[in-house]
Amino acid sequence: MAVANPPSLDILVRDPGGFTIWSGPPVSNGEPQIKLDKIPCTSTKFSEDGSKLMAVRSDSLISIYDANNLAEIRAFQVPNLLAASISPCGTYLQTFQKSSTPQVKNVVLWKTETGESVYQVFQKNMAKATWPSIRFSSDEAVACRLATNEVQFFDAKDFSKGIVHQLKVQGIAAFELSKSPGSYVAVFVPESKGMPANVQIYSCAKESQSQPVARKSFFRCSSVQLHWNLGSKGLLVVVQSDVDKTNQSYYGETKLNYLTTDGIYEGLVSLRKEGPVHDVQWSSSGKEFAAVYGFMPAMATIFDAKCKPLLELGTGPYNTVRWNPKGKFICLAGFGNLPGDMAFWDYTEKKKLGATRAELSVSSEWSPDGRYFMTATTAPRLQVDNGIKIFDYKGSLLFKRMYDKLFQVDWKPQSPDKFADIEEVVKSVGSLKLEDTTTKQGQGLKSAQPISKPSIPQKPAAYRPPSVKAAAAVQAELFGESPTGELSKNALKNKKKREKQREKKAAEASSGGLLSYGHLQRG
Repeated sequence: MAVANPPSLDILVRDPGGFTIWSGPPVSNGEPQIKLDKIPCTSTKFSEDGSKLMAVRSDSLISIYDANNLAEIRAFQVPNLLAASISPCGTYLQTFQKSSTPQVKNVVLWKTETGESVYQVFQKNMAKATWPSIRFSSDEAVACRLATNEVQFFDAKDFSKGIVHQLKVQGIAAFELSKSPGSYVAVFVPESKGMPANVQIYSCAKESQSQPVARKSFFRCSSVQLHWNLGSKGLLVVVQSDVDKTNQSYYGETKLNYLTTDGIYEGLVSLRKEGPVHDVQWSSSGKEFAAVYGFMPAMATIFDAKCKPLLELGTGPYNTVRWNPKGKFICLAGFGNLPGDMAFWDYTEKKKLGATRAELSVSSEWSPDGRYFMTATTAPRLQVDNGIKIFDYKGSLLFKRMYDKLFQVDWKPQSPDKFADIEEVVKSVGSLKLEDTTTKQGQGLKSAQPISKPSIPQKPAAYRPPSVKAAAAVQAELFGESPTGELSKNALKNKKKREKQREKKAAEASSGGLLSYGHLQRG
């Protein structure tokens, strides 16, 4: 599908001075275009659809921007602010304030367009499992909230109705709402009084909540990670135990489980190597998922929606998988306490495109168009070597910038449908000329050169220092050879010329010797 005028790729960059917006790659002359001058802030967040941008300016001021024209829409004064979140479509702003008594409702939901408060509730503590307090599906059609022993549902279009119905689940500790569509909710109940932990899936519709559509129990379970696919038909559950009874891992034990909303599959995903589950991610279609697992060197495998292996990506020092938004390219990486190796794969062609390294990376993500991969080293996780790197889909470094301190780097979210199909992307990227692989990227297409498909990468030759190369070149020149050991046309011509000169000198020397001997005879 051809796209006439695809949008630009914007990048948000936040350092101690505040945040700014860059116009992303391609970068001309090594310098990205600044679309928004630096604005002081303490945190920022795009809405999931990329339409709005939230910036916390201070402990009492929040600004909402239109992410397309970068104009400020509205500013909110919220005293004693501890946290803030923006809904997927940017319709609502949610704030959490310090509160001394339950009489003060410290969680407030605001309309970003009008600035009015549409819902308030008291929440004692804020944790990762309970914030944001009110969760939305990707289209904001469903809204719900975790409370004691229940999940509370709201009318997402009219919060003045309050709680419209509740899903009762005894001992619930966490939940995950399916995103697209928001038709199901997965709940987690930890171990209690000798009873195993469990994950259950319920419909979001009130009339269908009498029984779970799927359920799986787990022994030795401390926590879970819940991953819904696009279409809300499959749920990956990474089960974490704090203690590994086999004593093979200091970090405990992890297992990968899979549940479907139609009840066809409820159980373990069969993995070919023992060890922890490092990372899992669904493809953009929701029909396949990638898993990185096992003791180092870890193994990476692509599975279909029925948990059947489709493609083995080999082994290596990896703990991260990133599937690009178009579903064509995959990046395997080893970040954190690993050295930063990255391998780039073409899933549709089932071949490896290239490999590189991005040491000390804290965050990593594909661009919305699926052609660039960005890594960043940020504080407070790491206080040194902060910076940004942008690679192409094969792993070639296109841009690099270092910072004394860097807090955040994010692509502006955009729908992949706004960009050309991946085949056209590959052709356009293949025609770019890179002037400097550390700071510059090609400024356009070279019309004189035909566009060719990416070739299969050859095995790299052994490294030879420049001094060795220079010595080899000098030696080759002395012996009339090329540095590769083969004779060039000029070298061959010079070699023949030197041979003729040597033969001529030898003949002259021989005749000269005979002449001298004749003189001696006459004498």
